[in-house]
Amino acid sequence: MSSDKFKLSHEDRIIWAQVARTVEAYPGKQVEADDWFAVEASVPPQPLPPETPSRRTHPVPGLKQPPKPRPHPIEKPVIRKLARGRLPIDGRIDLHGLTQSEAHNLLFGFLARAHERGLRHVLVITGKGASRGSDGVLKRLVPEWLGKPEFRFLISGYEDAARSHGGDGALYIRLRRERGNPK
Repeated sequence: MSSDKFKLSHEDRIIWAQVARTVEAYPGKQVEADDWFAVEASVPPQPLPPETPSRRTHPVPGLKQPPKPRPHPIEKPVIRKLARGRLPIDGRIDLHGLTQSEAHNLLFGFLARAHERGLRHVLVITGKGASRGSDGVLKRLVPEWLGKPEFRFLISGYEDAARSHGGDGALYIRLRRERGNPK
């Protein structure tokens, strides 16, 4: 298989030689000296530019990102009961018009108090956030916050609310039960 598409350029061979020097063979395996590893770099490796706050890292296209941990979804029969009013919504909070930090702190405090009181289902209204061409900062961030460790011990799941409770601009959240509380 000595086709041209498998031949490396001089620069690629230099990079490969630098990488090959950094690895060790498995125990019991021998690495034969090859001219691949004997390539001398005519240009010293360039240091990476210093990390600046404005420089962002973007995911590489084609590479799978590890899945983000997400609480269990609320079962469809429970969502239907909440939507029709057959299962009570024990508490509600409206985050309209708040900044991200205000909304985060208020949401955490609300969920912590609701959990302490033994509430089971609450409604969080984030709003759709379609003003000024925005995609809704709180609508996007609240589900991310719910997946973070500080919220995970409070909630067992969340889903978008029914249209009668706000639709895409609200979430049903099921709180975890206390270990000793059979309610």
